[in-house]
Amino acid sequence: MSISPDTRSSDLTWGAFTENGPWNVDRADLAWSSGIDELRRRARADVPILTKAGRIPPGSRVVTVGRHIVGALGGWYVAKKRGRFADQSASRAELSLRLRRAVETLGPTYIKLGQIISSGEGLFPSELVDQFKLCRDRVPAEPFSTVRLTVESDLGARLGDIFEWFDETPLAAASIAQVHAARLRTGEDVVVKVQRPDVASLVRRDLRVMSYIAPHLVGRIPVAALANPPALVELFAETIVEELDFRLEASNMIDVAATLRDLGQEGYVIPRPHPRLVTRRVLVMERLSGFNFDDVVGMKDAGIDTENVIRTGMIAFMEGAMIHGIFHGDLHGGNLFVLPDGRTALLDFGIVARLSHERRLAFLRLMLSATTNDMTGQMAALRDLGALPPDTDLAAVISDLRLDQATIDPTSLTGEEMVAEVQRVVKALLGYGARLPKELMLYVKNMVFLDGAISRLAPELDILGEVANISMLFAQRHGERLGRELGVDPNAVEFDMTGVKASLGLEDDVNRITYRELQARRDLIQKRMREHVGR
Repeated sequence: MSISPDTRSSDLTWGAFTENGPWNVDRADLAWSSGIDELRRRARADVPILTKAGRIPPGSRVVTVGRHIVGALGGWYVAKKRGRFADQSASRAELSLRLRRAVETLGPTYIKLGQIISSGEGLFPSELVDQFKLCRDRVPAEPFSTVRLTVESDLGARLGDIFEWFDETPLAAASIAQVHAARLRTGEDVVVKVQRPDVASLVRRDLRVMSYIAPHLVGRIPVAALANPPALVELFAETIVEELDFRLEASNMIDVAATLRDLGQEGYVIPRPHPRLVTRRVLVMERLSGFNFDDVVGMKDAGIDTENVIRTGMIAFMEGAMIHGIFHGDLHGGNLFVLPDGRTALLDFGIVARLSHERRLAFLRLMLSATTNDMTGQMAALRDLGALPPDTDLAAVISDLRLDQATIDPTSLTGEEMVAEVQRVVKALLGYGARLPKELMLYVKNMVFLDGAISRLAPELDILGEVANISMLFAQRHGERLGRELGVDPNAVEFDMTGVKASLGLEDDVNRITYRELQARRDLIQKRMREHVGR
């Protein structure tokens, strides 16, 4: 059932793979790819059905979920009423702890939700993020007997007929699946991703339960990021339904590899999915190895330019979104590592954002408007991306958010003034019906991850300088195409960093700032806000 390794590397003409692959991937000869588009369409069509809030509780599971969630909220509420928290931060920390414990008790679906929240630093409260990070490595592995049964059932052969050896101890165990190292009988080292039994039906059942409970939580969870639980459930459903079919993940790997190669992006590699050994619940892929993304010392000792690793990531990520409308939607330290030659291996393609043609153009307009300081253009692009209702009065939004006024350095404000400003902006946005579409949420979440990666790998990087350089690079590489698609003259576009500086809270006369300096400003702002809230 395996592929002969004699014919290698011809897939490098179209895909971002390693030079000496264990097999050649022919896109016209992938046994598992038949009907992929229809599988993806069906998965997406399930979302509105699974997230429709019913009037009748969906079975006994809702009682179990409700008991744990209500128990978490109730215990926190009683402690708060008794004055057990020194300040609001302590209150949020206790609530986050209780929610995390409830999530772990409720199983894979809720753990997956926690894992997604855990990689949303900056989008969700820090207390919640810190607690849910613990969900990443606290998922018990399935017994090997269960793994064997799934693999043999899906691949239609005994384990020993396909693999020379198969490590019974998983490399990692997550909420949806776990991965094992193995070697095919023809000698290729591989990684085998195996879905947990019955997780697909459990996720669908839990999504119905979440959709029933979510409306009842509106206004009852005092965590700003969870102010709209139904919207969060919808976003979660959109990200998880495609993860339940590994044929879709393998297809994502092929598409992202082709995108990177088309863009001439040499800094990333994708593991090859096996042309035959992929099913709904089993994914066999090429095994790669390298430095953990947090192993800065190891990379530098090996002579790897960590600033270039970050720069490559920023460019590849943005190019994929703007030029092809596709990008990896779940960047975090466990989903990528750095090869000894400095290239980055990208893993786990269960969550991949795919922008429609219309939304890709809106995203392009958003990026162009940001670098030319066109505020009306940015608001129009956000509207077209689905972040604002179609009939939104853009001029009113700009006025209400004071985006047409001079930037105020947030470090010059008191904690009380900063809290008031945040509350004013949030209230205004909610008043206009603002929401965070899936693709935009994934993009922002990835940018937050890259932001944190800069702090470890390239703290002295000049942020403004990099933005300017990347903007010029895009103009040189894609100016003609972008101009044609957006209906503008690329030669007439003038970059204006005023808007970029404003988004970072910088006044227009600031022309250089390292990440370390930017983070010091952020820490000061957060400190003042915490001190005010804790009074």
